Amino acid sequence: MTESEKVILTNMCMVYDGSKVLVQDRLNKNWKGFTFPGGHVEKGESFTDAVIREVKEETGLTIFSPRLCGIKQWPASESERYIVLFYKTDQFEGNLQSSAEGEVFWMELEDFRKSELARDMDDMLEVFLNDNINEFHYYQDADGKWNYTLK
Repeated sequence: MTESEKVILTNMCMVYDGSKVLVQDRLNKNWKGFTFPGGHVEKGESFTDAVIREVKEETGLTIFSPRLCGIKQWPASESERYIVLFYKTDQFEGNLQSSAEGEVFWMELEDFRKSELARDMDDMLEVFLNDNINEFHYYQDADGKWNYTLK
């Protein structure tokens, strides 16, 4: 077994204001539905700068002091891993504007939970909200079926 693998780094950020969360209605046919803004970390970019940039690009808001609150990860291939760094913040400024990624708007957290969420977003939300859960981990069982666990 080799000790290194290629890694694809991305992020997602729960921006909140009291009981409301900033929601993105993603247009991507491969992962459609309500989720939080985020995207890829560019080569050489700090993780924090990447999430600030992605939120700005997708929502028009500048966020401050994003706090790392968990990860989502899975093997993308035999030699590649996909990692999503989860952040959250209630510090922001600017004017909300949608992007090509999808419409963005504020929604009560409880209404968000009942909405048409992107695949597995309901369980990913637990990583954002529960301080005792740090990881959303996809894996394949012995039969090749994909499963996930929260750790």
